Amino acid sequence: MNITIRPAQAEDMAFVLALNETNVEVLSPMDEARFAYFMQVSDLFQIAEVDGKPAAFLIALREGVDDYTSENYIWFSKAYEQFLYVDRIVIDEAYRGLGLGRRLYWGVFDRAVFCRVDTVTAEIDTVPYNETSLAFHQAMGFEEVGEQVIRGGAVKVSLQARRLDKESLS
Repeated sequence: MNITIRPAQAEDMAFVLALNETNVEVLSPMDEARFAYFMQVSDLFQIAEVDGKPAAFLIALREGVDDYTSENYIWFSKAYEQFLYVDRIVIDEAYRGLGLGRRLYWGVFDRAVFCRVDTVTAEIDTVPYNETSLAFHQAMGFEEVGEQVIRGGAVKVSLQARRLDKESLS
């Protein structure tokens, strides 16, 4: 099995939109315009491939994207001067359990170190309860730093952060 992590390209739009829609109950919706927006403003927009086939994607943004209206991104913007925010990570069900999430997150941590950003942030749904994502983020060293109710009260999220070792940033 050959796993490759690479930057997203315009040709990945159909894959990203379909995978996002399949998992939309724990994500915010994405259409062609939102895909194009993320291609412009994201610090990382990565595709994981298994044997040449797209299997997962991750989108992460730095602080300072003033026109991004995500309630969670706005919360982190108020709480941290600098951060790298994982907006979403989605792994196709057929490829789960292969370590793709870990590999994508290692790329996020490497990018944060490169940019000298000591905090990586993410949110995980607690209503509806996303046990798999909560366990994954805990295993990756994230801790809850807050929580909020969003989307008019329909969703509750655990706001989480992982602080990176200061020595790795120097």
